[in-house]
Amino acid sequence: MRMRIGIIGTGSMGGILARHLGKLGDHVSIANSRGPDSLIALAAETGATPVSVADAAQAGEIVILAIPTKAVADLPKALFANVPDSVVVIDIGNYHPELRDGRIAAIDRGMLDSQWVAQQIGRPVIKAFNNIFAKSLLEKGVPRGTKGRIALPIAGDSLDAKATVLRLVDELGFDPVDGGDLDNSWRQQPGTPAYCRDLEAATLRCALAEADRNRVAEYRAEQEARIRRQMTAQAAK
Repeated sequence: MRMRIGIIGTGSMGGILARHLGKLGDHVSIANSRGPDSLIALAAETGATPVSVADAAQAGEIVILAIPTKAVADLPKALFANVPDSVVVIDIGNYHPELRDGRIAAIDRGMLDSQWVAQQIGRPVIKAFNNIFAKSLLEKGVPRGTKGRIALPIAGDSLDAKATVLRLVDELGFDPVDGGDLDNSWRQQPGTPAYCRDLEAATLRCALAEADRNRVAEYRAEQEARIRRQMTAQAAK
C-alpha cells in the first residue's frame, strides 16, 4: 500500500518530491505559506492535493518540512500537537545564516540545525534529502542495483521512523545510508565531505566518517562562500 504524505513548502525541493512521490502512487498533500489557491498549477502538474499547512501536517504517515530554516519558527503554534506520534517528520532544510536565514543564536552556539527544528515544532525529526542538489534529486534516481546509484544519508533517533525514510529514499531511486542518530546529522550538513557530491554508498559512508565536528561552522561558511561565487558567476553570464 502506498503512503499518505504531506509536504510543507513548495520550492524546488518540495516540488520535486511531490512530483516523484506522486509518480510512485503516494497520496501527496502540498502546502505553503501563501495558501492552497497558490498551488493550483503545481497540483495539476503533480497530482498532489493543495491544502493548508495545518492540513498538510495531518495528511498521513509522513510530513516533509521543505522550508527555509528561519521559516520553521513561523509555522503555526502547536502545528503537530494533535498529530499521532507514529507520523514521521522529515526535515530536509539547511541553515544558511548569511545567504538566507539570518543568525539563529542557538545554532550558532552549537545546536545542530535539525535539533533546533525539532525543538521549534515540539517533535522528533529525521534528517534527509538535505545533501543533494535539486537537479540531482530530479534527474538521477535509478532502480536499486544500478551501477553508480547515488546514496543519501538519513539521520534520526527513532529506529522505526528512520526505517520508514530509508525505504522512501530507496523507492525514490537512491541508496539509503543510515547516518546514525540526530546528533550525527551534522555530518551531512552544508560544506561537509558528504554534502551534495552525488556519492555511491561506500564512498558516502567514508565521507560521513571523515567529517570533523569542530569544523561545522567552518564547513557552513565555506559552502556559503562557494554559493556566493556561483551566484556571482551566473549573474555575470
